[in-house]
Amino acid sequence: MAVKITDTVLRDAHQSLIATRMRTEDMLPICEQLDKIGYWSLEMWGGATFDACIRFLKEDPWERLRKLREALPNTRLQMLLRGQNLLGYRHYADDVVRAFIDRAADNGMDIFRIFDAMNDTRNLEVSIESVNKANKHAQGAICYTTSPVHTTEYFVSLARQMQDMGCHSIAIKDMAGLLTPAVTTQLVTALVEVLEVPVFLHSHATSGLASICQYQAVECGAAGIDTAISAFSGGTSHPPTESMVAAFARTPHDSGLDLEALQKIGFYFREVRKKYHQFESEFTGLDTRVQVNQVPGGMISNLSNQLKEQGALSRMNEVLEEIPRVRKELGYPPLVTPTSQIVGTQAVLNVLTGERYKTITNEVKLYLQGRYGKALGEISPQVRHMAIGNEEVIDCRPADLLEDEMANLRKEIGLLARNEEDVLTYAMFPDLGHDFLEQRSNGTLVPEPLEPIDANGNNKQHITTDFNITMHGETYHIQLTGKGYATSHRIPYYLSVDGVPEELLVEPLNEIQTEEEAGTGRAVSGKPPRARKPGDVTTSMPGTIVEVLVEVGDKVKAGAPVLITEAMKMETEIQAPVSGEVVAIYVSKGESVTPDETLIEIQ
Repeated sequence: MAVKITDTVLRDAHQSLIATRMRTEDMLPICEQLDKIGYWSLEMWGGATFDACIRFLKEDPWERLRKLREALPNTRLQMLLRGQNLLGYRHYADDVVRAFIDRAADNGMDIFRIFDAMNDTRNLEVSIESVNKANKHAQGAICYTTSPVHTTEYFVSLARQMQDMGCHSIAIKDMAGLLTPAVTTQLVTALVEVLEVPVFLHSHATSGLASICQYQAVECGAAGIDTAISAFSGGTSHPPTESMVAAFARTPHDSGLDLEALQKIGFYFREVRKKYHQFESEFTGLDTRVQVNQVPGGMISNLSNQLKEQGALSRMNEVLEEIPRVRKELGYPPLVTPTSQIVGTQAVLNVLTGERYKTITNEVKLYLQGRYGKALGEISPQVRHMAIGNEEVIDCRPADLLEDEMANLRKEIGLLARNEEDVLTYAMFPDLGHDFLEQRSNGTLVPEPLEPIDANGNNKQHITTDFNITMHGETYHIQLTGKGYATSHRIPYYLSVDGVPEELLVEPLNEIQTEEEAGTGRAVSGKPPRARKPGDVTTSMPGTIVEVLVEVGDKVKAGAPVLITEAMKMETEIQAPVSGEVVAIYVSKGESVTPDETLIEIQ
C-alpha cells in the first residue's frame, strides 16, 4: 500500500523552527506547485498559527484559510485542533466549539486532527461530533508520552475509544520525538491489529529517531506519515519529505510523489527561510536530551526566551531537571499545549524563586481542580493542597460547567466583528483579538518588522545593544539582552559576553549633568533607587499585566491577590506580601514588567 504523505511546511514545520512566523504572502507563490504534488494532505492551520497571525503578523487567520483553500483546489487542507481548547488556552463552551468547527469547515478545512493534552476523551466529544456533522474527516490524535502509567495497552484503549466516538483515522502524535523504533513497532502493530480505521504517525525529529520510526511504522501497517519539505525539516520539526519519499521509492509503499518536483519546492522554501532569520533558535536542532527530560523542542525555545529575558539562561539545565519533577507531581500529563506551558512555566518559577511552588500559576490551580480533565497518574496531595487548599476537585467533563458563550461574545465585540469568524477570533484571544479587530477597523495593522538581508544573503542587523569592547588589550563581544529594575541602589543588566550569559550590577555613585541640563537640577542618571520595602509587590518573571485587582486606598491582607500577570501564555496571581493599605500603583493593564520592579506599594 502506498504511504500517504502529509506535509507540515505550512504549519508545524515553521512553528517548530521559526516561531510560527511564516506569512501568507510567502505561502501563496508556491501553492500551485504544492497542489500538483499529490499529497494526502497539507497541514496549514491550527496549533499556534492563529495566535501568531493576530499577535505578530497582523493577518486575519480566517483569510489565510480562504486564500490557501482557493490556491490549493486539489489538495486536502488539514488543521490541528486542541479539542475543547480549540486554538486558545482554556476550555470553551460547547456552542463555541460547534461554531468554530462549522466556520472552519465552511471556509475550506477538510481534515481536523483533534487531540486533548490530557488524553481525556471527554474533551474530544463535541469536536468529533461537530466535524462529523460537517461531513469532514475527524482524525483522533493520541498524545504519546512515556511514564509509569502510559503503556501500550493504555494507548490502544484510547484509540479504540476515539474510533468508537466517530474518528475516521487515528494519529500517534509524538510531539516531543520520544518514540524509538522498537516502541514504534510494538505500538503501531498493536493499533493496526485492533482498529478498523487507518493509523498515521506524526513525530518530531528532535532526538534524531523520527525517520527510522516512520519507516518502521509504515512497515508495520501505518497508512501515513507527517513530513516537512527539507528546508524546514529536522531538529524540532519533522523528517524531510524528499528523504522519506526516496526511502519508500521502489518498495511496496512507494508514495508515487515526484522527487524532483519536491526538490524544487524545497529550493523555494530555502530562500523563504532566510527572511525569518531573526526567529531562528539555537534550541531547534538535534537534541537527544528529549529522551530524558521529554521536553518538546518548541517548549525548549519558549523556556530559552523566558530565561534570557530574566538574565538566567545559564539556569536552563536546572529547569530541564525540574520539569520531570513537576510533571510527576501533576500526574504525568503529556507535554503538549497547553500542559507543556503549565508544567514548564511552573518549573521556571520553582527554579527562579528558589522555593518550589512559592508562586503557583492560575493554570496550575485550574489543572489541580480538574478543570483541564483527568490526569492519568496520581497527583501529589501536598502540591494540590499548596495550590488550592481544600477547594473541591471536579470529576465531571470540565465543559459541562460552562454556559453558552457565543451570544455574550457577539455582544462584547459589537460592531468590530464583521462576521461570525471575527467573533470567534475574539473568543480565542479576547484582549489580543479585540486589539487586532480594532486596528483592522482603524487601518493601523502593522506586522512586526523583519530584519533585512543584504545583497549577499547575509543578515543585516544594526543593533545598538550589540558591540565589542576592548580592555587591557583583550576584545570582548557584548550583547545587551535585558535590563532589570533597581533594588538596593543597584541596577541589573543582562549581558552575553562572548556568548556566555552574565549579570552586571551597576551601582550609581554620582549624578552627571549635561550642559543643557545644568541649572535645571535634573540629573541624567536620576536619583539612586530607594531600597526595597517589605510591602513592595514584585513579580518572579518578566511578563505582562493582565489585570490590576486593587485600587489606591484599598485595605488588603497578606496573601490576597493584587495583580494578575501573564508569562509564557500562563497567568499568575501576584499576592500581597504584607497586610496593609495600597498607597501606590505603578502599572496598568497591558504593561510589560520585569522581576525586581516595584509594581504596587503596600504600607
